[in-house]
Amino acid sequence: MSQLISSGNEGLDLILTGGVPSRRLYLLEGAPGSGKTTLALQFLREGIRQGEKALYITLSETKEELSAVAASHGWNIEDFDIFEFSSASEVFGDGREQSILHPWELELGETIRLVQEEVERVKPKRVVFDSLSEMRLLAQDPLRYRRQVLALKQFFSGRDTTVILVDDMTGNDSGRDVHLHSLCHGVITLERLTLDFGAARRRLQVQKLRGINFIAGFHDFTIRTGGLEIYPRLIAATHHSDFSGEVTASGVGELDNLLGGGPLRGTSTLITGPAGSGKTTIALQYLFAACERGEFCTVYEFDERIGTLLARAKAFSLDFRKHIEAGKLIIEQIDPAEISPGEFAARVRYQVERRGSRMIVIDSLNGYMAAMPQEQQLILQMHELLSYLSQRGVVTFLINPQTGLVGSMATNLNISYVADTVVLLRFFEAEGRVRKAISVLKNRGGAHEDTIRELRIDTNGVRISEPLSQFRGILTGTPEYLGSREPLMEDSSGKI
Repeated sequence: MSQLISSGNEGLDLILTGGVPSRRLYLLEGAPGSGKTTLALQFLREGIRQGEKALYITLSETKEELSAVAASHGWNIEDFDIFEFSSASEVFGDGREQSILHPWELELGETIRLVQEEVERVKPKRVVFDSLSEMRLLAQDPLRYRRQVLALKQFFSGRDTTVILVDDMTGNDSGRDVHLHSLCHGVITLERLTLDFGAARRRLQVQKLRGINFIAGFHDFTIRTGGLEIYPRLIAATHHSDFSGEVTASGVGELDNLLGGGPLRGTSTLITGPAGSGKTTIALQYLFAACERGEFCTVYEFDERIGTLLARAKAFSLDFRKHIEAGKLIIEQIDPAEISPGEFAARVRYQVERRGSRMIVIDSLNGYMAAMPQEQQLILQMHELLSYLSQRGVVTFLINPQTGLVGSMATNLNISYVADTVVLLRFFEAEGRVRKAISVLKNRGGAHEDTIRELRIDTNGVRISEPLSQFRGILTGTPEYLGSREPLMEDSSGKI
């Protein structure tokens, strides 16, 4: 049985549950610009790191072009052998057109012979053959092309060599070559997707791998300096860890009472309401209390600038700068045009697993949607992410803005069923003023109040009133309070 060898890419090795079986033939396919050459170079560099001989056979790119790709990642291709077909005259000699055979028949046969001679000379343990599209052009006939690929497979069979065949799929009208897939031990497909706006998205899929239980499905990746950064698809069930399910207090007793003491560890809380109703501030109150307890926390800011967020929090007596300087709090500004669901999930995993973050705030879900407008199954991806955070005992806050300031309010992301707790904020009218109300719609973690309380956010911080009653028009979205003045809170000047 072949031993597993590393692909040279940490993310791909995770998808392959350790690596690929050695002494086999693999197909790496994808459109131009999808990252095939970079991944192939990582494969060879890993062999060099292991003290193995490596050979890059290029029919499509020159050594200079290959060197430029490597240099963009800070690599040196002098570490391994390169065999290039720089020009037809150099490879095939002169006068071949005088042969009684067709020129293309001799060219393909001579190409394969020269490749075999180079392999015999170098005796590499890792080989990259780039690319099969040129072989298709030389063969012209599909049957002859497949015979030559089969001959290559038989040539490498029994040798202590692991081979990657690269195919950019440009010479194949039907796209993927099913016959080629059947010849290879494993097939990895890279895709490059162009969105209506923003950076191109790239994703990877292992089509097949004999004898290995790999992680199926699409996996997002980016090309950065240093190679491909692959983000294995998140599977929440594989990340369980033991934790105690105690409540997390906010430091505001009345607010915690609404939630039966506070959110439990491993639960997600959805805070929804119109713009300006205090959704982010409620989450920041819990965040500040966690930082004060010495916990590591993370905020993913899709909408607001970090400076604006910190200044607004400080105005409400929540000064986060000391916690940021102490390393307890990290606020990541997310560019909606540049990030994929897989990369976002990878960032969250890093904060939870490497840094030990105990509380996560996503502000907001509208920004999350804007970051991935053409992605399918967003709700399922968010469900998997929340399930993962629950398995790790993380307290999660999701900010969900509703459209419309007053009147009937709606949201363009129906995620309330995914969250464990739903906190609703809204405006109401009383004593000739527009005020804010807070109530809890559901709490899977235990009991919660079914009352409506007034919410006041000012220089004194977050304050919650006694329960209010005698409302009119609650279901309209703009309730009017008709009760007595006593439960209503005054502002910082002491006025109702």
